[in-house]
Amino acid sequence: MAKVLMKGNEAIGEAAIRAGCLNYFAYPITPQSEVAEYLSRRLQEVGGVFLQGESEVAVSYMILGAAAAGERVFTTSSSPGISLMGEAISYIIGDQIPAVFINIMRGGPGLGGILPSQADYLQATKGIGHGDGRMLVMAPASVQEAVEMVMRAFPLAEKYRNPVMILGDGLIGQMMEPVEFRDDLKTEPSNKDDWATNGMDTRKSETRNLIRSLFLEPEVLNQHNLVLKAKYDRMKKEEIRYEAYNTEAEYKVLIVSYGTMSRVCRTAIDELKADGLEVAMIRPQNVFPFPEKAVEDATAKESCRAVASIEMSMGQMVEDVERSVKGKLPVSWYGKCGGEVPTPEEVMEEVRKLAN
Repeated sequence: MAKVLMKGNEAIGEAAIRAGCLNYFAYPITPQSEVAEYLSRRLQEVGGVFLQGESEVAVSYMILGAAAAGERVFTTSSSPGISLMGEAISYIIGDQIPAVFINIMRGGPGLGGILPSQADYLQATKGIGHGDGRMLVMAPASVQEAVEMVMRAFPLAEKYRNPVMILGDGLIGQMMEPVEFRDDLKTEPSNKDDWATNGMDTRKSETRNLIRSLFLEPEVLNQHNLVLKAKYDRMKKEEIRYEAYNTEAEYKVLIVSYGTMSRVCRTAIDELKADGLEVAMIRPQNVFPFPEKAVEDATAKESCRAVASIEMSMGQMVEDVERSVKGKLPVSWYGKCGGEVPTPEEVMEEVRKLAN
């Protein structure tokens, strides 16, 4: 299929349709409102359902209801809106039902600003709601990768019966790039008759399917959490995804960066290489589970002297990088927040300091 030039937010909406998701509930918030604008028209053309809720809280419980009935369903929002959805996301995790949430991040805290940021990393990867809940969290670095991750997110949510989050930023949502909607990423929804509340007549069963997250007996609740933990452990075995860049060189500094920021770092690495300074990068494509072993292995190279976590946040990924490095090398942070994006020249200056 030929590539089409599309804005990121619109490409995300189209990717969900191509993935077989025809249910979208949302509430507008910049910088991702174009997803809803696009789908309000496009879903009518394909027989889908678009519903704007009265708030993000309402939307999140609409998601829960549709997902519990076995429908593929998703929403998009931005940082403050995702915070409001946190309670329902915890319920969805506890209920063991699949759904997809997309966060096109903006600066914070509070209302913050509408420019791009990566300041929701901790919120997404360490547990967005109350309890011990976790989500598989994907982090695209381009509009094409966002499209592919959206299409993969729905079968992954069904595989684990757990919500999946795609963690983008304002640039991913607002930039325009050529995209291709790959037919090989289309999947049929999995059979949900063994758990979904889709009607006893529909599945020709005499057994009711009960979805719940309330377990008053401590032993039962503990066992439930052990079942959930086993899913997270399985994610850590099966869903590690990352890109290694220039790791074949004898590099002095290892950068760990993700999303849009990693593209700036790639430019800086190329320019530093032209100047005779070798630098490598590990780019997590899934930030939960985090590619700990890939980072650890990359620091084992004898020429490597330091590691830098470079982000559009106040150093939220540093803890994961430090845990991966295990004290073998110094780990530093460089970044900006609030909508400013570090330039390649600024990254190069920081890396030169570490190399020396």
